This record gives sequence, structure tokens and C-alpha cells, in this order.
Amino acid sequence: MSDLVTVSELTRSFRPGPPAVDHISFSVRRGEIFSLLGPNGAGKTTTIRLLSGLIYPTSGEVRILGIVTTDSSQVEEIHNAIGLLPEVPGLYESLSAMQNLRFYGRMHSLSEATINERARELLAAFDIWGRRDDRVATYSKGMKQKVAIVRALLHDPECLILDEPLSGLDPEAAKSTRDFLVDQRRRGRTVIVSTHNLDDADRLSDRVAVIRSRLLALDTPSQLKSRLFRARVEVRMQNGSPSVLDRVRSLPGILHASWEPPSLILELAEPESELPEVISTLVRAGLRLQYVTPMEHSLEDVYLKLVDDARGRAGAGP
Repeated sequence: MSDLVTVSELTRSFRPGPPAVDHISFSVRRGEIFSLLGPNGAGKTTTIRLLSGLIYPTSGEVRILGIVTTDSSQVEEIHNAIGLLPEVPGLYESLSAMQNLRFYGRMHSLSEATINERARELLAAFDIWGRRDDRVATYSKGMKQKVAIVRALLHDPECLILDEPLSGLDPEAAKSTRDFLVDQRRRGRTVIVSTHNLDDADRLSDRVAVIRSRLLALDTPSQLKSRLFRARVEVRMQNGSPSVLDRVRSLPGILHASWEPPSLILELAEPESELPEVISTLVRAGLRLQYVTPMEHSLEDVYLKLVDDARGRAGAGP
């Protein structure tokens, strides 16, 4: 899978104060959903603006399809390659959805036939085709967000760049938007998302980048979890007690054991090879097991650990 976006030593400063984005480097592969995570003020929106060419970097560069986004001679080509959902949807609320889409479609030099065809397909996918001629001012926040995503897709770009696309949406609207983004990936489109919703990022993302001005970590959600946390297993029992700890703590590979009634919680070095011996030991001791299940850490656990560690390093000083 080749890279569609390449970010090299990207830095953006706003004086006074430290850089909002500080020497960040990463690449985004074709056909993946790539999420930017970080606390408020971490530089996510600034990074989105730099990726889309709305602002220029203080240093470093962004390449989309090999084109440097600061190359003024290639502005039109870059704008055609990306579809942007900014922090604020920016629709003309006195106009209808179709009037908004016709306006933006003409800015991309699309024909009326193409605008109408794409608008019908996309608005129908979001279940708002029936409201296409109503003024945007009468729409809910979720409907406005959907129209803004349709606008970003209208010219059929290779890359979608979305700043908080699920923010403020009700559960039904959020689910339909998630499903839509997964479908875009299935069609081969690249999707870059900035989000605070860690559960959505965990479910949607092929890879995530955690930033706090600098890049703290970049990997798949599952790899980040396994890298930062030990494997944990819950062994639920019908007739367990704290005394079971004495039986398992001496077994090889047990890194930590705790009793959380009615379950034994274990941290294991190599669960696949060590868990059978644990189970055999418990059964021989007359304990009745109800189930044994892995306890997965969430992307939220990963995020909080990375951000807390970064705060700790910053607080420690040189």
C-alpha cells in the first residue's frame, strides 16, 4: 500500500508561545482511515489546516500525491485531490442543501449534470435527499454535518480530511456517519480524521497518531495496546476466594495476580502458553471455572497513558 500523504518535520508557530505543531512526521497510506488524537490545544486542528493547505508551515512540508501543499502553482490540483470538513461546517444557511452543493460544485468546475448526480447519490446515502430543497437553517446539527461531508465528497477527491466529523451527533447520526466512512475506505478512499471520540477512533481507524504538539505515538490501535500494556485475563469462578492467589502466584509467567470477587485477574507474560497451566492448577484444586476471558485495554487507556507520560516529562523539565 503506497503513501498518499507524507508529512516531514512539520512545524507551525504562533507567536508568542511554543509551537502549536512541533516537528511532526508521519505518512498516510492510500485507502486507510487515519485518526489524529490529542487533548485540546494539542495541535490537531492546526495539523488539519496544514494538511489541507489552509495555512502554511513555519518549517517542514506536506506532500499530497507527491505535490507540496505550499506550491502555489499546484493549488487547484491539491484542492481537487482533497475534500475538507473544517471545524465549522461553513454552509450558507439561507440556502438549501442543493443550492449549497451547486455553489461548491461550480467552484470545482463540475457540470450541472455531475453535481446533480453526485448530490443525489451522497444525500441519499445520508438519508437527507428528501430535505434537499429545505433551507440549511432548518436542519439539525447532525444534518448540517452530513451536508458538509457531502460537500467535501462532491468532487470525488482521493483524500477526505475531516475535523471532528462526529462531534455533537446523536447516536443514530454518528453510526450512519461511521458506516459511511468505512464504506469510503472500502471504495479505496483515504480518510484522515481528527477526533476526541476515542471509542470511534478505536473502531474506525487502521492507524492512529497521538499528538501533543509533538508526535507521541503512531501505530494500529491493537499494536499500541499491546506495546503499552501487559496481557490481562479474567478467570471467573463459582467457588473462588482470596486464597486462590497463593496457588497461582508461584506459577511461571504470572506477572501480577489480584482477587476481584468473584474473579481472579491475572497479568501474564505469554498468555497462550501459560494460561493452560493456570487453568489446570485451579481445576485440580477443586475450583469451578465459569469462564476465562481476555481483558482488553481500550484506546482510551492508551491515549491517557501517552498524554499523562508526556505531561510528566514536560513537568520534569530538563
